[in-house]
Amino acid sequence: LTELARLSEAQENYQEAAELHQCALGIREKAYGPDHLRTAESLASLAVTLRLLGDYEAAESYATRALAIREESLGRNHPEVAASLACLAELRYAQSRYEEAEPLYRQALVIAESSLGPEHPEVATILNGLAVLYSVQGRYDEAEPLYLRSLAIRENTLGPDHPDVATTLGNLAVMYDAQGKHGEAEPLHLRALAIYEATLGNDHPCVATTLENLSEAYRAQHRVPEAVPLAERALAILERTMGTNHPDLASSLENLALLYREIGKHTEAEALTERAAQIQAR
Repeated sequence: LTELARLSEAQENYQEAAELHQCALGIREKAYGPDHLRTAESLASLAVTLRLLGDYEAAESYATRALAIREESLGRNHPEVAASLACLAELRYAQSRYEEAEPLYRQALVIAESSLGPEHPEVATILNGLAVLYSVQGRYDEAEPLYLRSLAIRENTLGPDHPDVATTLGNLAVMYDAQGKHGEAEPLHLRALAIYEATLGNDHPCVATTLENLSEAYRAQHRVPEAVPLAERALAILERTMGTNHPDLASSLENLALLYREIGKHTEAEALTERAAQIQAR
């Protein structure tokens, strides 16, 4: 069931994946008990999938349980404990609980570096997450070296065309855009987009995110005619892969509405803004 769930995740069918992980969890709790490491594995997997679905409260409950089991069974300095801490940090970040997320990321980083080594891909993942956190807080001088270190580890260990490399490239580009460094950002966005399309396909949520980021960068540079089709394509991908009521859709709808207003499509813009408000009110 766990393998079937992972297959569903790979196909972006997160609702089906969550149901399969839930079944696997029930089976493992009966077979091994509520505090077994196999149970913790299912709890952690379910937490990740629920985060992707936007159900942060349920995800946090499962992730917290997984962390407690792993700390009790493996000790506090195990890579799986680091993974659980990083998962909780991502959940707090997703809910804009930045002050709670930072110490979790830092703790996860220390454990991962000591247990896996400083050049391990898992270390790069945590560095990337912490850099994103700093970046959204405007702490760019702290974020940039973390991004660059994460990128170097990922390129060296995974190769230059791996999706995780694209993730760090895209995040670094967004940070440069926020600082007005559009000339440095654009080639990073384009490289990330090419990697995602080649490795994950044209309809993956990561492709949508990159298109949206590039669209926002073009809008900031008053390149609205280039921005609109990117934002439209991004929204279409997200609606297909996440459904029409996912929390993450609200910002995509608002971004496209802004662009439509700038080109005089006020009726279409108002409809998108109304949809975004309905999603946020849920």
